[in-house]
Amino acid sequence: MAWYQIFLGIVTIVTAVALTVLVILQESKSQGLGVISGGADNLFGKTKGRSFEDKLVKYTKWGLGFFFVLTLGTTLLLLFWNR
Repeated sequence: MAWYQIFLGIVTIVTAVALTVLVILQESKSQGLGVISGGADNLFGKTKGRSFEDKLVKYTKWGLGFFFVLTLGTTLLLLFWNR
């Protein structure tokens, strides 16, 4: 296994974990969750500014774009590099 395969694998895993954390941190848009979001609504929902949520959405979109390009590039590299 070449060094670039290991490097691209590590970057892909780190990006996937970061995207998972970003998605989990975002506020749910549905209102019918009841008990699950009841306590969190007072702590996080009504009192915080929208700028943090907007940043999370922006970072998630950029991260997904980066992840898509990284995954596509890695796949094409591994398919056609060693021919």
